[in-house]
Amino acid sequence: MDVRIGVIHTAKEIDVELASDADRDEIRKSIDKALSDDAGTLWLTDRHGREIAVPATRIAYVELGSPDSERRIGFGAG
Repeated sequence: MDVRIGVIHTAKEIDVELASDADRDEIRKSIDKALSDDAGTLWLTDRHGREIAVPATRIAYVELGSPDSERRIGFGAG
């Protein structure tokens, strides 16, 4: 599953590719928890084991992608 985080005052986004067994509901809960506290930090671990931290006050939006099993490849109409 991919997570895209928009950061305020910057044109770049943070893209994090999570492990294939990442629990979507648990990820959403951790995002909600981090965003509910102005002093909070969103911590995510990518598929290589690297930890990424983003201060909640800097987050503009968070986009959760589809799980890996639902990814489409190619140009077919869907």
